[in-house]
Amino acid sequence: MKDAFGIPQSLLVLGGTSGIALATVRRLVVRRTRTVWLAGRPSPGLESAAAELRTLGADVHTVAFDALDPESHEAVLGKVFAEGDVDMVLLAFGILGDQAHDEREPVAAVRVAQTNYTGAVSAGLVSARALQAQGHGSLVVLSSVAGERARRADFIYGSSKAGLDVFTQGLGDALHGTGVHVMVVRPGFVRSRVAAGLEEAFLATTPEAVATAIELGLRRRSETVWVPGALRVVMSVLRHVPRAVFRRLPL
Repeated sequence: MKDAFGIPQSLLVLGGTSGIALATVRRLVVRRTRTVWLAGRPSPGLESAAAELRTLGADVHTVAFDALDPESHEAVLGKVFAEGDVDMVLLAFGILGDQAHDEREPVAAVRVAQTNYTGAVSAGLVSARALQAQGHGSLVVLSSVAGERARRADFIYGSSKAGLDVFTQGLGDALHGTGVHVMVVRPGFVRSRVAAGLEEAFLATTPEAVATAIELGLRRRSETVWVPGALRVVMSVLRHVPRAVFRRLPL
């Protein structure tokens, strides 16, 4: 169960090598979290992340999980929930893709959509049902400010995050009153290994800043978290800019 401040004792991470996810786990382990499941494709990186978290005092398990294999999600995640209650599920997997390449190679574009949206719908529904069955817990989903409005530079990735964002909002409404808390996290550009080599965007942030915002959101039982918070105001303006003007903005 969570403590009085909303910090989970047990945590399942879907996307166990995500920089944002690992920054969040480190922060929560220091606070109170004691049991962690890192789910992802088996790799040295997954094992290394687990070993690092064990040095912080957490009981860490790795789970073989593939976002692109939704048929396996119920069995894989069911085994985790069978071990005992899970106080929080952090859905953190996703890929940026390469916009220019993916426009020329539709199969690659579909892989972005299947990973970021289809896989997340499957894993999100399985996790939500398990949390509802135990009567408590939080489902935290990493969306992106890129899903707020289509941009020429990343509309394939952005469209997948837009779908994920709407899905998560609807799932939160469906679970309202069940004891399950659903939170959407919308970071801007995050300085991370995944974004290495990309031009840094306005109001860029870090994995550690996102982790801090997630902890605060858990404590407040927020439904939507923007990182940095100023993006909420920026996007409320950009959302209403006429399309002919928006496409000329240096975004």
